[in-house]
Amino acid sequence: MALSVKHLLGIRELSLDDIHTIFQAADRFKEVLQQPIKKVPALRDTTIANIFFENSTRTRISFELAQKRLSADVVNFSASGSSVSKGETLIDTVHNILAMKVDMVVMRHSSSGAPWFLARHTDAAIINAGDGTNEHPTQALLDAFSMREKLGDLKGRRVAIIGDIMHSRVALSNIYCLGKLGAELMVCGPPTLIPKGIEEMGVRVEYDVRKALQWCEVANVLRIQLERQNKPLFSTLREYALYYGINRDMMQSLEQEVIIMHPGPINRGVELASDVADSSSSIILDQVQNGVAIRMAVVYLLSGTTQA
Repeated sequence: MALSVKHLLGIRELSLDDIHTIFQAADRFKEVLQQPIKKVPALRDTTIANIFFENSTRTRISFELAQKRLSADVVNFSASGSSVSKGETLIDTVHNILAMKVDMVVMRHSSSGAPWFLARHTDAAIINAGDGTNEHPTQALLDAFSMREKLGDLKGRRVAIIGDIMHSRVALSNIYCLGKLGAELMVCGPPTLIPKGIEEMGVRVEYDVRKALQWCEVANVLRIQLERQNKPLFSTLREYALYYGINRDMMQSLEQEVIIMHPGPINRGVELASDVADSSSSIILDQVQNGVAIRMAVVYLLSGTTQA
């Protein structure tokens, strides 16, 4: 198995065959994760640097666990407390790390396009762990993989992405990934949080969350990203919860069962009530588990290793 790309910078660069190849590898690695010994020696001679210029808990831990399950040597770098805080540039930071003979870099950065910049200036394989408001490819892959487990082929399946669409790199990567897989897509949220012209990406737009839930088979619910908003785009979180928060009564009023997803972290009582996040309709914890398998697959396939 091999990918058509050297780096995973965004879903846009992946072919449909690439996505299916990643899913096939993730299926195999998920079987490994169910075994008593959850480790394979596939990347025993590979060194990977996780470089996070933005705070992260779930994504960083998921990548690190995936890499260690593959027996790679792992170096973790955080911008806080590093020379970056003293004015060192991105390219100097990475060159210093690569001088230590690192084979692969997993990077999260607050600036959109940073992984592309890095890929042009280094020989190591680059994995984008989230860049600004642009893309978060492994999150989209694990989301689609989780839907595939529940629904099978995603062609024609109705998926609603609900919440802060404008500031979400998860939303953009999901639109690219699910679109390639043939799903029907809708975005839903306050008008101030829906980018203008998003319909040109082949998605429907809905401003009423009840109508979105009545339409969809899967609701991928996103948090409000206050840290990315330069100015208030709605009155209060309480108002948002009142008009766009999903609660148990809303779910019980639906004629069909809707799968609930969330990339985390959940703002309980804002976009999702606890009794929905923890309900039988939720596959949020499945997403977390699948994140390790998908990231194992991506790291393994980009390492150039031919057999596990």
